[in-house]
Amino acid sequence: MSTRRTLAVVTAGLSQPSSTRLLADRLAGAAADELRAAGHEVDVEVVELREHAHAIVDAMLTRFPAGDLADALDTVTNADGLVLVSPLFTTTYSGLFKSFLDIVDPDALTGTPVLLGATGGTARHSLALDYSMRPLLTYLRAQVVPTAVFAATDDWAGQDDDGALPRRIARAGRELAEAVGARPAAGPQDDPFGDTPDFAELLGGS
Repeated sequence: MSTRRTLAVVTAGLSQPSSTRLLADRLAGAAADELRAAGHEVDVEVVELREHAHAIVDAMLTRFPAGDLADALDTVTNADGLVLVSPLFTTTYSGLFKSFLDIVDPDALTGTPVLLGATGGTARHSLALDYSMRPLLTYLRAQVVPTAVFAATDDWAGQDDDGALPRRIARAGRELAEAVGARPAAGPQDDPFGDTPDFAELLGGS
C-alpha cells in the first residue's frame, strides 16, 4: 500500500556551496529513489542549519525556539526518516550541529530512522562518524542505519557510478528506505487541545 513519506535533511555546512550539502542531497536522493521504487510518495525537506545559527544560540539561552527555527524543529521531529550530515572539525561534528540537536526534545527522535554523513579534508577523520556522531544519536534513541557515509575532499574528484563513494551512498540510502518503509507513516503529533470546544460555541454564539 502506497503511503506518503517525509525525509528531513539536516545539513550543518558553513559555506555556500557546501560539500556537506552536496553529500546530504546525494544521500536523501538515494533514499527517496528507493522509497519511490517501493511505491511510496516522498517529500524531501531540507534544513540548512547555517540559516538558523543565531536563532539556535538564542534558543539554547532561552530554551524557547521561535519563528523559522521552530518550523525547522517541527520538520525534523515529524519526519519519517532523517539524513543528518555535518562537517568535521577537530575530528568531531561541528558545534552548530551539536547545538541544534541540543535544542531538540530528547524524546522526539526515539525510533526515528537516521542516516549519518560527514565531510572532511582527509579520510583519517572518517572514524568520527562511529565514535562521536553515532553515539550521540544512539543516546537520543534514534534508529541509526548501519552504513554511515564519510566524504573527504578527494572523494569528489573523478568519481563515477561504480566508485566507492557512490556505492556507499546507494547502500546507505537503501538501508534508510528499508527502515522508513518498515514503520507506520509519521505525522504531526496530536494536539492535546484539539477537541477543546470553541469559546464562542460555549457561549451559544453570542
